[in-house]
Amino acid sequence: MSKLNEQIMELVRANPDKLILKDIARRLGIKGDDRRALRVTAREMVESGVLTLSSRKTYREAGELPNVIVLRISEIDTHGDMIGVPENWKGEGPAPQMIVFEGPVSKKSKGHSAAQLGIGSRALCRIRKTDEGYIASVMKKLGRAGVKHLGILYQDGRGWKIQPIDKKARNEFRVSKVPEGSEINSLVEFRTSSSKRGNSYEKRAEITRVLGPANDPKAASLMSLEQHGIPLGFEEETLAEARGLKLPKLDKFREDLRKLPLVTIDPVDAKDFDDAVYAVRDDDPTNKGGWIIWVAIADVAAYVQPGSALDKNAWTKGNSVYLPDRVEPMLPEELSADLCSLRPHEDRACMAVRMRFRGDGSKLDHKFTRGLMRSHARLTYAQAQEGFDGNPGEVAETVIDILKDIYAAYKALRKSRLQRAPLAIELPERRVHVNDAGEVTKITLRERFDAHKLVEEFMVQANVAAAEALSDKGVTTIVRVHEPPRREKLQGLSDFLPAFGMKWSLGERVSTKRFNSLLAKASENDLMETVSMMVLRSQSQAYYGPDAKGHFGLNLIHYAHFTSPIRRYADLVVHRALIRTFNLGHDGTTEEEMSRLKETSEHISSTERRASAAERDAKDRYIAGYLEGRVGAEFEARITGVANAGLFVTLDETGADGFIPARTIGHDYFMFDEKKKALINTSNGDTYRFGRKVKVKLTEATPITGGLIFEILTKPERGEKPKHNPRGRNQKYRTNRSGKKKKR
Repeated sequence: MSKLNEQIMELVRANPDKLILKDIARRLGIKGDDRRALRVTAREMVESGVLTLSSRKTYREAGELPNVIVLRISEIDTHGDMIGVPENWKGEGPAPQMIVFEGPVSKKSKGHSAAQLGIGSRALCRIRKTDEGYIASVMKKLGRAGVKHLGILYQDGRGWKIQPIDKKARNEFRVSKVPEGSEINSLVEFRTSSSKRGNSYEKRAEITRVLGPANDPKAASLMSLEQHGIPLGFEEETLAEARGLKLPKLDKFREDLRKLPLVTIDPVDAKDFDDAVYAVRDDDPTNKGGWIIWVAIADVAAYVQPGSALDKNAWTKGNSVYLPDRVEPMLPEELSADLCSLRPHEDRACMAVRMRFRGDGSKLDHKFTRGLMRSHARLTYAQAQEGFDGNPGEVAETVIDILKDIYAAYKALRKSRLQRAPLAIELPERRVHVNDAGEVTKITLRERFDAHKLVEEFMVQANVAAAEALSDKGVTTIVRVHEPPRREKLQGLSDFLPAFGMKWSLGERVSTKRFNSLLAKASENDLMETVSMMVLRSQSQAYYGPDAKGHFGLNLIHYAHFTSPIRRYADLVVHRALIRTFNLGHDGTTEEEMSRLKETSEHISSTERRASAAERDAKDRYIAGYLEGRVGAEFEARITGVANAGLFVTLDETGADGFIPARTIGHDYFMFDEKKKALINTSNGDTYRFGRKVKVKLTEATPITGGLIFEILTKPERGEKPKHNPRGRNQKYRTNRSGKKKKR
């Protein structure tokens, strides 16, 4: 290396990402014609990979990171430290990891700290290199990494383009360079930008990853998982850990429950069984007519130890994701489909609760234990229902007496449930059936048997018992919180109901009984589904938190998730808390876990929301593919949303959601009335309102986005011409038939 090269390198190392070429020349005292030699040398050092030139024309040593960079929190190590990696890493090899420290980085900093961050969070950080590697200090917390940009790669006459898969995307993107081996119809991840072309800007994209062919029948699920940033699969360390696990033996912490005739009741297509139930009459003379109910849950805590690879992976995923053709599990199959699946006639480790109830369904007491159990039968909901109805099939016949007691115990619990009056919203739920080739074969309504309600009520009681048991001991854990509806949401319900001859007084106390009375009245007038949708939309979103604020929808003071640790990290946290509190083993909650309850709550609330979004998007894509061949067909539907842009409808036949653009509704102007949740014809008052049954024609189906566009065939209801713009003074535009906006 020449002397000039050494001088440049020394300066750059001391001032990474701070000096442009002019600064280097000044620092080295280079003037006049000698600057040309400096330019040539600096360019050669960049081309040879010795230096890196930033977009701001500053230099740093190749392989070194800039002083200020956006980091994404990728994990939390065993010491509780946040570990960050550079976002959009383009260097060679894996992205460098560094500890993200708390606290202000300068006197001007407002003290943003790593404690405000969680896995998936992003932060602008100042970094510095030490002998042990990089360390970072938070300068500013940024928004959590959102939905990824995904699209389909194709070519037109001008080159490569990307069609986004997001329904809300309005633009396609030009691609100047595609990775080697890219093909038409590849599913790609990309970053967006824009470049000036004449007097306008052209949307452009840079491909960051090629995910595979988009025309694979099962690509709908992959698109949805990737789009919402859901981690896929498991690292080898996690899988190796799972493969090495064995069934625990009976010891002083584990009770032998194998003689208890516990049974599992699940959907016909269930792949794993994580809860089992049993009921028997209480022989205590002081509790005549009472019942003892057992609920046994797979003992995931016995296998997933705090701080292990399995635990870190489960924490990151937060929950399993259920799509029409696949499950993205929180835990590897060695656990979810084997050791933690309560298969019949096989020994399994469990966490169990023994609950005693009076004849009226009110609870006397409960006790948690850790055990070794053996399921006596695997029943589907339909088989269990046959047993309840006295028509046992071949399987149910062997456990008919057990089923009779279970059902009788449920009848007692049902009395208490009626007194409690949880929110009674019943909306149709549909299942999309997908074959091995990834094709939708049919879409069916899920049946609701008493068997479903029985299992749900047993699980609710077990969840209540877990929350009460820990609360009584003064133990803080992660609970399920559902707060009462906020006034602004109830205002929308209050404004909407008078159009249907009903009302909601904002001055009265909000309770589930009031909502249920409203729903009962709606049912009498054949408005059950319409009003149920509005009541549901008025509710707050449930979330996880360490503070017990109650569950409004279930009308419960104490409620925690205990019954599904295979698929929800929240339940695993509760299991560990019970183990520690009641001395059920050495693998209970650690001090480090206790210190992170708030962070964990926020994280798993976020993963739950992203899972719901991915599940919804995958279902929409499969249904759009199913209906693609029926463009032009007519369907019965219900208006389930109204907006300035048009009407949202849900088909009766399939439950598919679609959109009717306002510009396609007749030749007149329809304006949005927010209070009435309706589109109103400004010339004569004709109205399309929320909840109305209509007939529609499918005009467009796009499986890539899951989008369905319809044309409305039903005429509007007659109404009075509005005296003023129902959309309010902020509405400056109206839409004509061509879809162009006109200034009012």
